[in-house]
Amino acid sequence: MAMAMAAMKVLFVVPRYGTEVVGGAETAARLLAEHLARLAGWEVSVATTAAKDFVTWADEYPPGREWINGVKVDRYASEHGRLPDFHPLSAALLADPTSATGEEADRWLEYQGPYCPELVEAVVTAEADVVVFYPYLYFPTVRAIGRVRVPAVLHPAAHDEPALRLPIFPAVYDAADALVFQTRAERRLVEHAFPVAHHRQLLLGLGVDDPDEVGSTVGGNPPGSGQRTPYLVCLGRVDRMKGSFLLASWFARYKRRRPGPLRLVYAGPLVEAPPDHGDVDVLGVVDDATKWSLLAGATALVSPSPFEAFSLVVAEAWSARCPVLVNAACGPTVEQCLRSGGGLVFGGYGAFEAALDRLSADPVVRDRLGANGRHYVAGRYRWPVVVERYARFLEETVARSR
Repeated sequence: MAMAMAAMKVLFVVPRYGTEVVGGAETAARLLAEHLARLAGWEVSVATTAAKDFVTWADEYPPGREWINGVKVDRYASEHGRLPDFHPLSAALLADPTSATGEEADRWLEYQGPYCPELVEAVVTAEADVVVFYPYLYFPTVRAIGRVRVPAVLHPAAHDEPALRLPIFPAVYDAADALVFQTRAERRLVEHAFPVAHHRQLLLGLGVDDPDEVGSTVGGNPPGSGQRTPYLVCLGRVDRMKGSFLLASWFARYKRRRPGPLRLVYAGPLVEAPPDHGDVDVLGVVDDATKWSLLAGATALVSPSPFEAFSLVVAEAWSARCPVLVNAACGPTVEQCLRSGGGLVFGGYGAFEAALDRLSADPVVRDRLGANGRHYVAGRYRWPVVVERYARFLEETVARSR
């Protein structure tokens, strides 16, 4: 990558950070920070809390400084994580978020956690050329983005969710000097919700590794999984809110109607286990080699989540030539399927069954969808391409501010 630009100091602000932290926005922020440091050669640092879990926001890491894959990480202890009163308050406010008062929304934000004023003060006084906030939803972003003295770049990682409409968030988007989106669907959502047409914007996506270059196993059964083909794979957090229970329910119904060898494999952090089923396996967190092997041998990757801003696992599936099946309620993943020709969409059980029938019975269709997806990812989401576009965007944002 040829990048003739001066080195800059970039500070990422994220609510939790670490190689053990698995989550859409947090993983995306870490990967972007690491590749920006490595490929652009810039000084990249992170300000974050000591939390690991996004439900409790309890301090689990020791506060202080460490280096992770070339990135300086400073952790701060929170005054508290998620408070017990958050859930009843949230249920009441999010039933009609546009009617919430500013005071109620402020209380919602603090009760949600992580409540970490020390992190906010550290960000406000930090020496950096640009501060990158990722995502929009939590206390560190909301309380710091309007106070930093250098350009602020916001990665919203926004979903079509009730919280987006709380009255605390218009000021967050207004305070950003620039916005970075992962898909057109996310950008349309934010532009519909907030007056951001005057902001500098970048449609970036996220970088994806090429399994052909990382030595993954191509084809066959994933090592250590105990699975026989054919199987579907669902990567990511196993959680009711991510569609895991919907997928389990519809897969069980499919197996009643279509008895046979097809299995379903979940791989990712276990928040809430789906109902037991003889043809469903929950592997928990797997290493990269197993992940790529799961994708290489799968009939398809299923992304049942209605709440995604990009879906790294969909792009990784395509990188491994694996077709995907996505939830019609998720605009960004549907958009990616339509633009790539790499997957099918289900909006109800009938479409789900028809898609599985087609994918199970027709290897030509599977191969074509997988090849289309890989071509799409290779042209847009390889790390050198992503980092060069992102670095130039940050440099131009800083230059315009000056």
